[in-house]
Amino acid sequence: MMATVSAVSGAGDDTLRFYRVMAAIMAVLVIVAFAGQFLAGRSSFNARPLVHVHAVVFMGWTGLFLVQSRFAGRAPLARHRTLGWVSAGWVMLMAVTGTWITLDMVQRGIAPFFFQPQHFVIANPMTLLFFVILVAAAVRLRHESAWHMRLQLCAMAALLGPAFGRLLPSPLLIPYAFEAALLAGLFVPAAGIARDLRREGRVHPAWWWGTAAIVATVPLARLAAFSPLGDALYHWVVAGHPGASVPGLAFPPPPPMP
Repeated sequence: MMATVSAVSGAGDDTLRFYRVMAAIMAVLVIVAFAGQFLAGRSSFNARPLVHVHAVVFMGWTGLFLVQSRFAGRAPLARHRTLGWVSAGWVMLMAVTGTWITLDMVQRGIAPFFFQPQHFVIANPMTLLFFVILVAAAVRLRHESAWHMRLQLCAMAALLGPAFGRLLPSPLLIPYAFEAALLAGLFVPAAGIARDLRREGRVHPAWWWGTAAIVATVPLARLAAFSPLGDALYHWVVAGHPGASVPGLAFPPPPPMP
């Protein structure tokens, strides 16, 4: 997310407008999804501290992403650099807290009932890994606006799975609820591809790389989860915890109706 003036100086007003609109749409999706859970009584402020830390870190990223999209082409170079370094460090914090809460949920035996715990404990960190890779690529190409902004949008799209998991009827999508939520985020590169074709007559390769990074999670996570390595990893993670009594490749029963 280290957007700099040099990264966006070559982008036209229409490109910047598209970048900002897509960033705003994704931010609204995240807010609506999680606010809806609170309003429906399925989440509260009584959660354990780790949940609050996770929420602050990931919502903080959404805020940083939205602010950076608004700063693009406007803010002084020093401001972009400062916020860029904050964002780069924030990504590492997300990788740690996102993996931590995934492990914690599986160890407690409270993974979402529409996910297989063994798949969940592998697919979530893998999604974060590809997110980090896309952000790192965007930072590396920060002086090439066409690559930089597209990769940033794809990185944020890779994180929309938890939001879509709350917006979609996930229990009805078993056994592919995880994939459905993850792949729903492809509307972002799809919109970018359509825009490129309409305005430029060709598709920028950043969209293909971003799409590939999001899609790659699906087969790689399944191959790992349904393998002896996945079995060993799951048993190692849950050993000595309540989650050890939960079969790794079975879907947990849904919670009782209130």
